[in-house]
Formats: sequence, C-alpha cells, structure tokens
Amino acid sequence: MKSLKHYIDMKKIFIFLIAIIVLSSFKQKQQTWVAIGDSITYLNDHTDETANRLSKGYLTRVVDRLPYLQYINKGYNGWTSGNIAQHIDSLGLVRADIYTIFLGTNDWWQGRPIGTLEDYKKNSGNTTLYGSFRIIINKIHALNPKAKIILIAPMQRADFVYILGYSNNAYGSYKAKNGQQLESFANAIDSIAQFENIPVIDLYHNRSLSIEKLVKFKRLKDPNSGRYVNYTYPQSVGIPFDPKTDDYPYPKSAMNITYDGLHPSDKGDSIIANNLVKVLKRFN
Repeated sequence: MKSLKHYIDMKKIFIFLIAIIVLSSFKQKQQTWVAIGDSITYLNDHTDETANRLSKGYLTRVVDRLPYLQYINKGYNGWTSGNIAQHIDSLGLVRADIYTIFLGTNDWWQGRPIGTLEDYKKNSGNTTLYGSFRIIINKIHALNPKAKIILIAPMQRADFVYILGYSNNAYGSYKAKNGQQLESFANAIDSIAQFENIPVIDLYHNRSLSIEKLVKFKRLKDPNSGRYVNYTYPQSVGIPFDPKTDDYPYPKSAMNITYDGLHPSDKGDSIIANNLVKVLKRFN
C-alpha cells in the first residue's frame, strides 16, 4: 500500500506540470514587425552614420521590451512617402503581423503637396501625401489583410545640420516650406488613421518633443563680434551659419531630444519607443 507521502509527492508533481502547461499557453507568440520609414528608422541599424551619437534606435528599444517581436528595418535615408509608394513593389516587403509607417518629414521639406483625404479615398495616385499613403497601405493589405498597422506622424524639427557633411542643412518646422507647414502633414496622417480606424502616434503634438526641447542650443558666430555664442531657440533663428567655415553648431553638449536638430538622440528615440510600446501592447 502506497504511503500518504507518495500521494502528496505525486500531487505536487501533477500541480507543477499543470502550472508549466498553463504558463506555456501564455507565452507570447513570435511576431514579425516591418518598420517603414525614412532616416529616423534607417539610423537604428546604422548608428555609425550618427558619428555614434546615437547608441540605440527606437526599433531596438521596442524589441528590447517586447522580445516576441522581430523587426525588419525598411527605413530609407531622405525618402518621402512618394518614394516609398513609387518603389513599393521592389522594396522586398514581406507578409508580417505588424507594420509601422513613419514618414512625412521629408515630404514637407521636399515640398510635396499634401492633397486631401479624397485623394486617399479615391486612390488618386502617387502625386500627394494622401495618395502615397493609400498605395502603401494597399500594399500592406495585399500582403496580409489581417495585419496591424500603426501610423507615426512626424515630430517637429529644429534647424538641421548633417553631422557628416555640414552643407546638408535645412531650417526647422517653425516656418513653412512651399507654403505648407509640417503640422499640416502630421494632421493629414492623423486623418488617414481616423478614416482607417487604426492607431496613430502623433509625435508632432507630443509636448515632450516640442521644438524648443529638440536641442539645448545652437552654437553660432555672433554676426557683430564674430565670437561663438550658444543661442537657444528661438534666438537662434536667423543667425547665419556658413557650412564652409563655421564649426558644427551642435556639439555634444547641445544634444537633447535630437543630436542634430532633426534626428532623435537616445533620449528622443526612447520617447518614440515608449509611445510605440504602449500601442503595441494593446494588440495582445
């Protein structure tokens, strides 16, 4: 006759096995995430092109916290939504569980027309931001009709100076380009998300990413004395910068949300990742 201790031990083993089975059933299934974007997305895997001022981009930060995700980086330096739409069938996009679309800042700078929501609804072609987004989203639906899609509206911009080539520079979003404000591009992306009933992360209107917080200062020559001065925003606006003779205007001590006025620093990418993780967790 088996002892009471034997039955107790067997019961413990049984309970342990049940616990293992239950815990295994809650293990998150691996999912593929395709991140479509511009240089902000691209630089996640090319931190050397930031002069190593960025150590970890927003994609890596997200999967560090959500390890069941495997990302595929489809970020392209300088590309607009029009470039993505034009090459949509040759980008090697694959069927995935989740897609993010983080575009718009280059559309603004390159002066592309925004268009109207009717361009999106009527699939009017790759001539406006709305039309380009329709092409991109149509492609995603063709790859996986059940895929989750998240739109990310562009963040504000300070004056940009490329750290590896000073002649590549651009003024910030404090004034219009081709008669259009960057905010209008962010609002257009918001309206597409509302129409499609999909999540949108509106970085433009995120107070943590406001223009006065993007850099601590811009180091420029005082036009009168010729001496370098650390100008904060908006005092820096209008102070000339000569890429041929002047020092780089954003030393490391000027870094804050961005390291160059446009591209997020570790601090900026952490804010983006935090917002994205909040949305991704809703899908579980």
